[in-house]
Amino acid sequence: MSVGPDTEFMAQALREAERGLGRTAPNPPVGCVIVRGGEVVGRGFHPRAGEPHAEVLALRNAGERARGAAAYVTLEPCSHFGRTPPCADALIAAGVARVVVAALDPDPRVAGRGVERLRAAGKAVTVGVKEAEAVRQQAGFRSLVTHGRPWVVYKYAMTLDGKVAAMGEGNGAVTSVRSRGRVMQWRDELDAVAVGIGTVLSDDPALTTRGIKGGRDPRAVIFDRHARTPMTARALRPGTIIVTAPGAETAHLEEVGAVIVRAEALPDALSELRELDLSSLLLEGGPRLASSFFAEHLVDEVRAFIAPKLLGTGLPPLSSAAQSMTDARGLCDVHFESLAPDLLVTGLLNDIPRLEAPGVLGEH
Repeated sequence: MSVGPDTEFMAQALREAERGLGRTAPNPPVGCVIVRGGEVVGRGFHPRAGEPHAEVLALRNAGERARGAAAYVTLEPCSHFGRTPPCADALIAAGVARVVVAALDPDPRVAGRGVERLRAAGKAVTVGVKEAEAVRQQAGFRSLVTHGRPWVVYKYAMTLDGKVAAMGEGNGAVTSVRSRGRVMQWRDELDAVAVGIGTVLSDDPALTTRGIKGGRDPRAVIFDRHARTPMTARALRPGTIIVTAPGAETAHLEEVGAVIVRAEALPDALSELRELDLSSLLLEGGPRLASSFFAEHLVDEVRAFIAPKLLGTGLPPLSSAAQSMTDARGLCDVHFESLAPDLLVTGLLNDIPRLEAPGVLGEH
């Protein structure tokens, strides 16, 4: 695996890919930079499904300067015809001399074939530069391909003594304005934000990206088994997804443009969300909904804010708990960040699917 300049140029490609977060599903966010003589001569990112891929846009940006250059791509170039032609073919036709790939594509239509196609055309190919960062950036896409459901991120904020809300009404914000701004950023980067009917009835959240310049609102998802969502709910708008029981009466919600998903169990509901081209879900519901997701092992990632406050009596993040410390689920790839005065702790409960193909990884 190459280091040095390869690492820096791939970091730039990853920053390009960030520009498509929350906008490309069911496709992955992908970034590409074209480098010639140590200088970036072309940039591109995949803006949304059905539009040109990152490699094609970067090659257009580079023009003739792409010939003999190196292409840095955050995901293995596709080798099949979908809504757009194969990107591997575009790189070959442009005359690039070398392709550096962060991570292989788990889609069985690609899965190493893009790299093989490039090498068969005489291109030098390196695989695995900044792979961990790329895989994490592509978590939603990888979950769709491998598990057939969105990647679920559980977000909550609690006091130092482990309470997310006081008992009863009149709850204020647990965290600071700075922390709440980070949540707005996540809503912009993830496909959907979900709450339960209890949160809708008690807090009436809008589930938007207020305050984010150039932000786009995620799809709102309300888990509402008996279709009790008020017609005046701020989160109810055309395209809002209401997850209900099969027999719930939903005509009044459909009249205002809500999309109804009927499912008996949570795994079925998430499979249906996959059919709506949702690859990632920010779970912001209360303890009851979160516990339901945990019980089904459907939470993949946790992002928890801890505020320097003591509440005393109140609600914990989960309404059900493990019977002993030995039953507790540990996080991996844990990170800590100060958002003074709050502390943000993030980590994974499930591994992000990745592809290992012997003979493909490394440099050839």
